[in-house]
Amino acid sequence: MFHDLDPILHQQLRLAIMSLLISVREAEFTFLKEKTNATAGNLSVQIQKLKDAGYIEVIKRFKDNYPQTLCRITPKGITAFETYVENLKSYLNTRPEN
Repeated sequence: MFHDLDPILHQQLRLAIMSLLISVREAEFTFLKEKTNATAGNLSVQIQKLKDAGYIEVIKRFKDNYPQTLCRITPKGITAFETYVENLKSYLNTRPEN
């Protein structure tokens, strides 16, 4: 009846990052920091965990002589997020038997 929830996505900040990226596909670090209200250090750690899991890709480059970090959701990340949402629904759609 209940499905396992992905422990990588079942952390508040990582889930917030993935929720943002699922809709925009890619975003700058500063955008994610602003939208999640996370500290730069904590956001960096959580982004690295998502990257290590293969859920996002991190692109570092320069834009107008300033460093820019882009995060892009991967196909594996999209699948993991969609599965997580479906599995979470199994917890929400339960009805007690009469």
